[in-house]
Amino acid sequence: MLQSTVHVIERAETPRGELQLQRRGEHYEIISNGTFLMATHNGSSERLLVSAVLEDVPHAKRVVIGGLGVGFSLAEALRVPSAQEVKVIEIEQKIIEWNREHLSSFSMNAFQDRRTNIVHADLLEWIWQDDGRYDAICLDIDNGPEWTVTASNDKLYQSNSLIRLAHMLTSDGALAFWSAAYSAAFQALLENVFCDVRVQTVPQEKGEDDCVYIASRPKENM
Repeated sequence: MLQSTVHVIERAETPRGELQLQRRGEHYEIISNGTFLMATHNGSSERLLVSAVLEDVPHAKRVVIGGLGVGFSLAEALRVPSAQEVKVIEIEQKIIEWNREHLSSFSMNAFQDRRTNIVHADLLEWIWQDDGRYDAICLDIDNGPEWTVTASNDKLYQSNSLIRLAHMLTSDGALAFWSAAYSAAFQALLENVFCDVRVQTVPQEKGEDDCVYIASRPKENM
């Protein structure tokens, strides 16, 4: 029963509402406005977000991760020998601080890796401001296209954002999205922009399977 006891580490007010870091046994959980957001007890789908897209781009040098989470995706990207830079775009300063102070062991101390580049920014704004080209873009800033914790994140799953992301890829680059549930409508949107779209799922003990969409080869008319 001790393992299920929740200890609140810190609460923080942000422009998007309240964030809470809590510990349950040996693991940590992050809560956003009362809604579960992420935890350290199982990172299989967060790792899949990166490993699946790098199957298409095995020699990726520049990787973008949208959403730091608890650091699982960042750690997975740094395992790639060819990686020269892993740029993480995270809107919440507190999540960056918690990863540095409380969660570092779960990302294998990724903040100390010289290839790690943490950018404190809103991904939805950053994609229109950045002029770089990337071999892999891996996005996990919410629970998915049909279950957003932050209403403004709906924009990420719309056609104009998908087209912009396609333009940010290198010629053989690939894009991945994490979602807490499958959306046929979102897959159709991706297929309007990309020639190749596939979906991988991660079974969950409760509820729907987690889902990762992988898209590559933007269509010429994009």
